[in-house]
Amino acid sequence: MFRSRTNVSQIMGEFKIEDHLFRYSVFVAKLYNYCKSLGFEPGKIMPSRAFCSDESQGYPIILISKHFGTFPFNHGLVGGVVATDRHGPHAEHGKDMLIIQASHVGYDPESKKFGVYRRICTEHDENSSSCGKIDSVLAWYESEYRFAKNNIFVEKRNNDYFLIIDNYFTNEERTEGLFLNMDLLVSDRSPVESYSTSKCFRASAEVQAMYEWIDNRKNIGKNLIPEFFYYKRNVISDIESQGHLESNLLPVMPWIVTAAAPLLAAAQINTQIEFDRTFRTIVKEKGYQGKRVLFISGIHIDISPSEDQLFPLTKFVPWAAFIQDTDGSQRTLEQNELYEQLNAQSSENPDQIDMEAAIHVMEDAQEVKVI
Repeated sequence: MFRSRTNVSQIMGEFKIEDHLFRYSVFVAKLYNYCKSLGFEPGKIMPSRAFCSDESQGYPIILISKHFGTFPFNHGLVGGVVATDRHGPHAEHGKDMLIIQASHVGYDPESKKFGVYRRICTEHDENSSSCGKIDSVLAWYESEYRFAKNNIFVEKRNNDYFLIIDNYFTNEERTEGLFLNMDLLVSDRSPVESYSTSKCFRASAEVQAMYEWIDNRKNIGKNLIPEFFYYKRNVISDIESQGHLESNLLPVMPWIVTAAAPLLAAAQINTQIEFDRTFRTIVKEKGYQGKRVLFISGIHIDISPSEDQLFPLTKFVPWAAFIQDTDGSQRTLEQNELYEQLNAQSSENPDQIDMEAAIHVMEDAQEVKVI
């Protein structure tokens, strides 16, 4: 259950956001040109998107359609999970294959806060959580964490330090909930005193070092760091349900709920896990054999639209890419190399289509009777 802070922090820290963002209109143009540099044939590329169902993801879909000249195939489930059982059908729809996976997180430029998005179709343009699905997954874990922060106390008596822990957290027969890594929190698992709703233990040296400044009693608050706890949760991991997303996040949930921006951290972690999981299924997919394939993962940062905008000013942060050529050769690009490869491409796409003109062609086309 316990993961070292160094390992998890290193994994999360490898995902760079600052200086690795593309405005989405620029990203898609560069992505199209990158595909061409890999030998993809214009007009024969079948893009697919694995995005959440949120309406904020519509703008990226429009841009993909504009630059690649076709509406993208749908590889996505809520939260940015990849429906890997759709590889076969996707492979049948084009000569060269592109899959873009992205979890998303809202951003409010006024408050500079991640995890919120202005819903312009609501009565008063209200802000709500974004990604809402990830937020709903985190809610239970955040509630457990809040209760723990407020119901575990550090107390100093003379020069001795004690932890007063609610009985809920010392009941190890529970099957779900937040559990404490007691060996890190207390010096002895045997309580020195028992009360009606809690027990008192001698604090560990690490806890004492955090509270040398107190002179009475204080709740543990934000000093309940990820190393000190873990979660148990009975999750049915069905890829078509919330369970798969929750299973992705559960092992690192202590690092998510304690992050400065939990929804950003969760989107980042989910993208990292989905790329790692999905690229292996692409390698094994018979339909992709002998085809050019580019699978790219990242996160969408959806900047809430202002009053005069219909769509978000979405930014894309690339994470990693998997490339397969027709001869079966394969390689993976890590974040820095992928960013450099994309950034080196032109942001001009002479092959992009005029969406309005294409729509007018269909409107003016001779009627076709369906019998």
